[in-house]
Amino acid sequence: MDELAYLSIADAATLIRGRKLSPVEYTKALIARVERYDAKFNAFLRFTPEIALADAKRAESEIMAGHWRSAMHGVPYGLKDIVDYAGLPTTAHSAILKDNIAVSDAFVTQKLRAAGGVFMGKLSTHEFATGGPCFDLPWPPARNPWNRDHFCGGSSSGSGVATAAGFVPMAIGSDTGGSIRNPATMCGVTGMKGTYGLVSRRGVFPLAYSLDHVGPLTRTVRDNAVVLNIIAGHDAADPGSVAATHSDFTAQIGRGVERMRIGVLRHFFVKDMQADPEMAASIEAALAVFADLGADVREVTTAPLQQFGVCNRIILAAEAYAIHQKWLRERPQDYGSITRERFFNGAVLSAADYINATRLRARLTRDFHKLFEEVDVVVTASAMDPACRIDDTEANEYTYGRQARAPFNITGSPAMAIPTGFSSTGLPLGLQIVGAPHHEALVYRVGAAYEAATSWTKQHPPIQ
Repeated sequence: MDELAYLSIADAATLIRGRKLSPVEYTKALIARVERYDAKFNAFLRFTPEIALADAKRAESEIMAGHWRSAMHGVPYGLKDIVDYAGLPTTAHSAILKDNIAVSDAFVTQKLRAAGGVFMGKLSTHEFATGGPCFDLPWPPARNPWNRDHFCGGSSSGSGVATAAGFVPMAIGSDTGGSIRNPATMCGVTGMKGTYGLVSRRGVFPLAYSLDHVGPLTRTVRDNAVVLNIIAGHDAADPGSVAATHSDFTAQIGRGVERMRIGVLRHFFVKDMQADPEMAASIEAALAVFADLGADVREVTTAPLQQFGVCNRIILAAEAYAIHQKWLRERPQDYGSITRERFFNGAVLSAADYINATRLRARLTRDFHKLFEEVDVVVTASAMDPACRIDDTEANEYTYGRQARAPFNITGSPAMAIPTGFSSTGLPLGLQIVGAPHHEALVYRVGAAYEAATSWTKQHPPIQ
């Protein structure tokens, strides 16, 4: 079971296509692992082993008949429970939507089903992809697989936990201010939000229309690129979708970083905010690895982190309130307390506040993108701190805002979180790699080079 639990998508695809691994046996092993361990971690909000076995049997039959769909053919996955799967509830982890049955698949669900993926179930989230971790909701919050007494990041909390814990090799999350990259960092996995509009958001419950991204969490960089190849693409039904073709996101993996120009946004985690010493040290150690691999590592600067943070908060609060205004008036008691408080923040904003924030956004984005005239990618912090205790409300509120992820929702840039080691207490550490719009392949190239030079992705939580 453990061997299959941490099989990469790339390796699983090779074994399955070569008929050396049965999708049914693979799926049964992961089902048994979820049934044995998930009661401790609450990764799944709705576990669907019957659907998974049906998908696996179909995949196995197709492969035996010589029909190969993709690298996800016969490979299990999970969906954050704001993503529609036809016939199942999409609850957004909220009492408000507990009886909300999806009438059709989300775009990413369609893509994964067409690719032959094996659906394992819906994964925990923070309520409506914000707030959390909350203990006053119909379902408990997910917990960190490295230490269940600690926070696992959010809002794609179950996606990070399920991937790190070996329940699935891939999970879909969403990211409005860092909600793919936060659980990736807290759980020691890889999480990518691509360029804004690269992956359709149709069928994904919105938090803030102009900031929302959808993307994969995986245990390796290559796996992440493999999945993004499958789920990216234009969708006329999503007004934010980009009408552009994309190349193979795995194409540059293995080329290394020699002579690449890597810019370091050090002021984000040294001056604008002071990262925890162990987190900062892990980033500096990673930069030394890049330099040893032949990269030209140089410092770059942009607007202060606080400007990006304020801009993100105003736009998010205004757009989220517009979505939730009716329910906040009619049934405020049905929200968790943290979520309700955050959504009501949007009620006090004026039209001028929102317009001024969008104007600031344009300037911040323009100035940030100029950096790529002198560097190929940018590296900076993801979280400023390792995971705190899940039951420490004040610590969660404090550390949740201590991050450098929101700037890249503002700019719409591709941004990937990767692990960089562990704290003295055994909790994951990480950083971000950021690229120019539509340069995901370059981001993956840099991340894969670091991953190959280190051993962090080969270490797994001590689940028992």
